[in-house]
Formats: sequence, structure tokens, C-alpha cells
Amino acid sequence: MTDASPDQLREAMHRVRLEVGKAVVGQDGTVTGLLIALLSRGHVLLEGVPGVAKTLLVRAFSTALGLDTKRIQFTPDLMPGDVSGSLIYDAKAGEFEFRAGPVFTNIVLADEINRTPPKTQAALLEAMEERQVSSDGVTRALPDPFLVAATQNPIEHEGTYTLPEAQLDRFLLKLIVDVPPRDAELAVLRRHASGFDPRDLAAAGLARVVSADEIHAAQRAAASVTVADDVLGYVVDLAQATRRSPSVQLGVSPRAATALLAASKAWAWLGGYPAITPDHIQTMLVPTWRHRIRLRPDAELEGVSVDAVLASVVQQTRVPI
Repeated sequence: MTDASPDQLREAMHRVRLEVGKAVVGQDGTVTGLLIALLSRGHVLLEGVPGVAKTLLVRAFSTALGLDTKRIQFTPDLMPGDVSGSLIYDAKAGEFEFRAGPVFTNIVLADEINRTPPKTQAALLEAMEERQVSSDGVTRALPDPFLVAATQNPIEHEGTYTLPEAQLDRFLLKLIVDVPPRDAELAVLRRHASGFDPRDLAAAGLARVVSADEIHAAQRAAASVTVADDVLGYVVDLAQATRRSPSVQLGVSPRAATALLAASKAWAWLGGYPAITPDHIQTMLVPTWRHRIRLRPDAELEGVSVDAVLASVVQQTRVPI
């Protein structure tokens, strides 16, 4: 336990941002998204073209938190047991024993998750939702905190699979990692020119800047942010509006509404607010819901984007006073 004040806990989260900035330039919004997922006990899907530092970002984030981290490189031949673990026969003991997979860690870096078939992707479902792995009738708990940070290339890239809807729904946020602007890209090149090695974060000065007790205390504090009944009604109105949109084939589920609530609580807490406002809901709506909506085929053919549909939903839904 820690006796740190709310302000001290928020300062600890700010230190994490600064520490990650030693390795990654121009991705402040993505770092904040990772923090929101951590505080909400959720998971993050990072989408971007190869080479925009998605993997480095997660590694730097893990280093700043000082949490145990394992990386899984998802490939077409990866098997479910390679993720969650499997039973191995011990000839000496004459019995099978469970060998834990890399999912037994605090932060799972699921690299290029959409390059493996859905059968293997599904190995993460129970872990992400229940924080446990079941094998041979035995349930084994995963460490706490537990966060899956998955990276994927845009689906139109060769050799990628569409993530199943059940898998997508387990991610609290889907964050788009864009190519950095010119100034940030120039800063990246300057770092590399001066000897920065992305494979050696310790040499770059990255270190743990927050304790496990502070992480757990911050999670509890974020969850305690209050929500007025009219704001809850606003979330429901937004969810129902997605189901009525003419461009949408499948709107968001009640689970998506609770996810938006959790993400908004974390965002409000980071900003020092004791309660959620409609502004917090609006800020978190797109990253929380963009991967949970299925557009109609005709809307996709016309070039309609999910983000544009969600922006329209926000614009057309009455905001509580």
C-alpha cells in the first residue's frame, strides 16, 4: 500500500510519460492512451504502418513502469499453446506438467497480432477478459496488473488477417500510430545520429519511475471518479445512436458503453477532475469505439470511415446541461 496523495499519483503517471519520451518522440497521445488503459485495467491495440515505433513504444512504457514484460511475435505458424502454455510430459516424473506460456506476465507485447490466424488470436481471449488461463481443467491466475498491448499493421497490408469481433471487443482502446510530423522525425534522426540504440533502453537512460503500489493506488483512484446520472444517460444515448446510424450495420454493445465509461474515468482522473463531464466522454469515444463498429458494405464502398461516423454521432446527440 502507498500513502501517496492523488496529486502525487498523477505526478507519478506524468513521470512515466517523460520517461517514455526518452526513447519515443512525437507519440504523446499514444502514451496517454497506454496510461488510460493501465488505469482502467484494459488493453490496447496499436495500429500503424511498419516502422512508426509501435514496439519500441510498448517496450519503453514497460521499462518506465518496471513491470515484467514478454513479447510474442505473432506469425502464421504460431500455435495457441505457444501463447497461453501447454502440457508437457515429464519422463522423469512420469506425468504431464503445465509449462506456462509468455502470457504469464504483467505486460504482453503481442507484436503484429493480425499476422496469425484467428485460432491463435483466440488464445488471448480468456486471458484478456478473465485474467486467467484454463488448461486441462485447471485455472491459473495471471499477474496483476495485466495488460495486453498488441500491435497490428493496417488490414490492407499483405499477409494480414482481420481480427475477430470477439477479439477486438476485448481491447479497451484502438490507437492509431501515425507517421510523426517533420520536427518529430528530425528529432528521431538526431537521436540515432548521436548513437541511440532502440535495442538498449538502459543505455538511453530509461529506468523504472513508478512503483507497483503507486500503479495499484492510481487504478483505484481512477475507478473512484464519480459519474452523474445524466452523464450515464449521455453514454447510453451515444451507444443507441450508433445502432440507428444509416451507415452502421452493427452498433456498439453494452460492453462498449462500460468501456467508454472506464476510459473516461481514467482520463478525468489524469486531468484532476473528481467527476466525468461530457467532454471526457467525447474525447474518449472514438478510440474506445472505433474498433467495435461494423459499417454497412455500401458505406465502406463510398469511403465512409468509422471515425467520421462516430464524429457525426457525437454531433447529433444532445449533450446534458
